[in-house]
Parts: sequence; C-alpha cells; structure tokens
Amino acid sequence: MPDPPGPAPDRPAPDRPAPAPGRRRATRLGRISLPERYAIADALRAETVGGLLLLVAAVAAVVWANTGRNGYAAVSGFHLGPAAVGLRLSVAHWAADGLLAVFFFVAGVELKRELVAGELRRPAAAALPVIAALCGMAMPALVYTVVSAAGGGSLTGWAVPTATDIAFALAVLAVVGAALPPAVRAFLLTLAVVDDFVAILVIAVFLTSRIHYAPLLGATAGLVVFRVLLRREVRGWYVYVPLALVIWALMLNSGVHATIAGVAMGLMVRCTTRDGERYSPGERVEHLVRPVSAGVAVPLFALFSAGVPVSAKALSDVFQRPETLGVLLGLVLGKSLGVFGGTVLAGRLTRGRGGAGLRPPDVAAVAALAGIGFTVSLLIGELAFKGDPRLTEETKAAVLLGSLISGLLAAALLRSRNNWYRGLARQSGDGGGEEDP
Repeated sequence: MPDPPGPAPDRPAPDRPAPAPGRRRATRLGRISLPERYAIADALRAETVGGLLLLVAAVAAVVWANTGRNGYAAVSGFHLGPAAVGLRLSVAHWAADGLLAVFFFVAGVELKRELVAGELRRPAAAALPVIAALCGMAMPALVYTVVSAAGGGSLTGWAVPTATDIAFALAVLAVVGAALPPAVRAFLLTLAVVDDFVAILVIAVFLTSRIHYAPLLGATAGLVVFRVLLRREVRGWYVYVPLALVIWALMLNSGVHATIAGVAMGLMVRCTTRDGERYSPGERVEHLVRPVSAGVAVPLFALFSAGVPVSAKALSDVFQRPETLGVLLGLVLGKSLGVFGGTVLAGRLTRGRGGAGLRPPDVAAVAALAGIGFTVSLLIGELAFKGDPRLTEETKAAVLLGSLISGLLAAALLRSRNNWYRGLARQSGDGGGEEDP
C-alpha cells in the first residue's frame, strides 16, 4: 500500500499551471479556488495526512458500529448498482472491491518505479529489504499456523497477519521519526512495497475460490488494449478511465479479486523518463491519483471495514479463540521477529552492501512498525473467512488490536531512536562523537 509527500526532495511534483498574477478564481456555490485545490491535493499526498485520515476513518467506524441501532450495518450492507452486469454490491463491497482498486493501482505504479528506477533496480541494495520482507511475511504465517493448529482452529487465515499497511507505517515514521536517516525510510518503503506485492499474489492465488473464464478473458483483453494504448502514448483520461472501469468490472465478475486489475494496470505504466521528459508518466499519474487514494479510497474502505463491536467480552475473545490469537501474535511478534531476523540474514548474505546507514536498533523499530497490518490485513481477513461472518468480525478486532499494539511499540522505539539521532547531531555540531547504544 502510498509513498512520499509530493513534492518530495528526490522526486519533485510534475509541473502545474500557475494562476495568473493578480487574479484569483472566484468561489461560487462552494467550489474552492484552484490554488486551494492544489494545496489540498498536496496535503493528501503527505504521509502524515493520509495516515491521519485513515486513523480518523477507523475510529469513526468503530464508534459508529458501537452506537445507534444497527445504523452501521444497515449502511454498509445497503446494495446499489446495476444487477444486470453483476455490479449490484453492498456499500462495503464497493469500498473493498472498487475503491481499494485505486489504492492498489497506486501501489502497482510505485512497485514498477521501484523495480525500474528505485532501490529494487540494484540487486545488492534490494536484497536486504526484499529478504526482510519475505521473512516478515513467512514468520507471521508460521506463528498463526502454530497457534491456530495448537488450539484446534482453522488454518484458512494464515495470510491475515502477513501484510503491512504502508500508509499507516510511513505516517507513524514521518510523525515520530523525523530525525532518522533517510536509509530508514527507504528500507521501510522498499520492504512495504515488496510486502504489498506478495500480498497481491496471495490474494490472486490463494483467496480466489471460483473463476469464470469468459469475463477473465475479457479483462485480460482489456489489459492488453490498456498496454497498447500506453505504448503508443495515447493521452487523455477520457480514454483510460472508461477502459479501466470496464477492466475492473470484468475482473470482478471473473471471481478474481477486483483489486488485481488495479495493480496490473499500475505495473503497465512507464516509470522511466525519455529524452525531453522531466517526469515519467508513472510519476505524473501517481501524482494525480495519490490524493484520490489517500483522501477518498483508503479512508472509505477503513470506514466500512473497521466497524467491529468493541467490548470487554469482544476483546477477551480475541485472546481465547485460536484464529484471532494467531492473527494478533502474528502481527505483534511474527512481523517483528521475521523482519529483524530476515535483515540479519540478508546482512550476512550481502555482507552489509544493501544496508548502508542502518543500525540494529533502527531495524528493530522498523520491524515493530511492520506489524501495523491494517488495510490489507482487513481485506485478507474478509476474503479468508467470508463464509463465517462472526469469525470475520473477530478477526477484524484482532487486526485492529494487533496493529494498535505494534504501532505503539514502534512509536516508542522510533521516539527513542529519534532522540538518539538528535543528540548525535548536537554532538557532531559541537565537534564531539557518540557510539551507538
């Protein structure tokens, strides 16, 4: 799952038209002026703002679900859309299958950029976060499997604690770890991108129960057309948006989770510059779509997915049911052990060539941060236990609780490291030095 606030120091925002000097567009019928719209869009590209919106939506969902008389269930379960083309879905499904495809489109573009122009381009530099990400997914799955099997629970949810919510994780890092070196953020970003990519593969391979081949072939043909148009550099949102909607609808009707369409289209966008180009098409597209993803798609998904009953009994049930306990321990312990252990292993295999600027305490903080599994974990939980509504709700509670514990632990570790780096900077300014604890 969201990357640097645009414009970032290493990737400036694409050019935008400046308002004419001395003129200001009038605001009519509540429509805000052009400069204000740009300011809002830039704010939504910031990790802290996107993470805050996500947090507010999640809290609002929990409050809404626990107040009133089934108002939350009535709204999230309300169906709308044309049934003739298989698109009569509940509001919750529109959020999970529709809006979240926008998030995965941005993730696909981000992954493509990392593969062709970022950290994943150089094998030596990519090895450390890639191995850490894979170990950080394998260990939570193992923890869940052991805990659930020992308690006689279902093994279906093994993938739930494997995902990291990149939006929340980067937001926490941006707020608490402002003084940390850039290598820490680059490590977390690359780790989360790989994590998201593997999570997408898990959804496609393990969580697709029944496939309808006619719409799947139609979606594939649409993707081919999408790719041809990109290669021929056809421009215009009026070309790509309708085609993307058709591809998404066909993918949804095929039985494959519709978010796969989003990431597939994202991976097709060119993310390298050519002669005469200041920015690649991928940078421009991501710059335009990210505010929609961070400001609309992900918060609405959280609003209609995170609404679970919260009570003393509900929280105690998380620790008593093997499946939910496995999810909780997988996020809090499995992620931390997997990422930290994978980093140590990768450091030995690469002899530290990919970990410049990273210290073991920094890695420990990032490993705890990886336990925030919010968005994708909620999605995987819904898919894994869709035949058991009660277990689905309890799994959501486990994801929320595990992500909260991981976030608080990571914030404490990051704050400690942040203070250490600030002290080191002051020492350096005075001509002194300091050993890493």
